[in-house]
Amino acid sequence: MSDATDPWLIVGLGNPGPEYAANRHNVGFMVADLLAERIGGKFKRAPKAQAQVLEGRIGPPGPLSRRVVVAKPMSYMNLSGGPVTALRDFYKVPLDHVVAIHDELDIDYGALRLKLGGGDNGHNGLKSMTKSMGPEYHRIRFGIGRPPGRMQVADFVLKDFSSTERKELAFLVDRAADSVECLLAEGLERAQSAYNS
Repeated sequence: MSDATDPWLIVGLGNPGPEYAANRHNVGFMVADLLAERIGGKFKRAPKAQAQVLEGRIGPPGPLSRRVVVAKPMSYMNLSGGPVTALRDFYKVPLDHVVAIHDELDIDYGALRLKLGGGDNGHNGLKSMTKSMGPEYHRIRFGIGRPPGRMQVADFVLKDFSSTERKELAFLVDRAADSVECLLAEGLERAQSAYNS
């Protein structure tokens, strides 16, 4: 079982490369980038894993401060499990201290849902992580809604947010980053009641 001194591994899921940077599928990277900004550091290449990482602390100084590794796997989304497992092993992070931030089709745009464990709901990043480690890690699900009309899911998630969505995106990413901080400082139930929508 984990305790308060164990580090947390906060994983933003996405695809590497500038052509994917603003895609709906990359909202996990966007939240990870904001957390890195808040911590006040820069991502660097991870030791022994295909990922970028930033080590730091989240939360107010004192007993609520948590040691964290914020990570962006640099494999493609469907291969996220390998880098995440390598980071978990390297930093000795208990599974219930892993948090995956990812896009979620079955939730309205901008809504958040926090949970521990569960299925992958067809999300290739989660599928890969669960296959590598098992399902008992935290998820912060960032709603992107369903594709319009007959658009294929794969095309929808690899498109940039629409101009209407982008008007709110910075605020919503900020809220998702707040939910990570709340989860680490106050626990899942408190974070769910504050942020689940």
